[in-house]
Amino acid sequence: MTNRVHQGHFARKRFGQNFLHDDYIIDSIVAAINPNNEQALVEIGPGLAALTIPISKHVDHFTAIEIDRDLASRLIENPSLKGKLTVIEQDALTFDFNQISHQSGKPLRVFGNLPYNISTPLMFHLFKYANIITDMHFMLQKEVVTRLVAAPNTKEYGRLSVMAQYYCQIIPVLDVPPTSFKPAPKVDSAVVKLIPYKNKPYLVNDIKVLSRITTEAFNQRRKTIRNSLSNMFTVDQLSELNIDPNLRAENLSVPQYCLLANAWK
Repeated sequence: MTNRVHQGHFARKRFGQNFLHDDYIIDSIVAAINPNNEQALVEIGPGLAALTIPISKHVDHFTAIEIDRDLASRLIENPSLKGKLTVIEQDALTFDFNQISHQSGKPLRVFGNLPYNISTPLMFHLFKYANIITDMHFMLQKEVVTRLVAAPNTKEYGRLSVMAQYYCQIIPVLDVPPTSFKPAPKVDSAVVKLIPYKNKPYLVNDIKVLSRITTEAFNQRRKTIRNSLSNMFTVDQLSELNIDPNLRAENLSVPQYCLLANAWK
């Protein structure tokens, strides 16, 4: 399915395309990113270049990753981006971000108006490269930003909250109404800044274990952890770690999840 939008491009539903056109919001995002030539900037899903062109005025060169062939060729042919932009036609979900870091010799600054249908898996993919990323600025569904910053004991707190807060400091930047896009989405949006920790506040020996524990706990979030984590921990083991077996997934803090990950044999 497609929707006709401005600039003669059809918004492809399968790519979750909603194009930003609000100048005030665009200027606010560019100011928040504060781009300069000392950095390796990477834009994910540049679309119709709403952010790409204003960013290009601040730097000599940067990289864009675009899955839509039509949009990629428009970017390559755009006269105001000539010589300034390397366009990689690929799915960002499968892209190896080490490539750009190795080529530039600099840590990455990643930004983009992320398609809502892939925003969560894409963030999980990017967390794998946290050691080479300085920061990330993303336009997301407002509900996703709420989940990113959620504290324990709230219904918004979940696996994304724990994993994101393990890797990054998270700062909401601004709210964006549906009218700022064409076609207008049915949800509110927000811009968020994620800063990967250089020294993580809580260290985990094996991130795959933390990922598994949070998956199992939150997949059965209505159950107490004595039940949802029963194939990983006994009640006695939980008690030895000073974790109440009668708590539910949303009651455990990030440090407690890290404690569980390091205790699992």
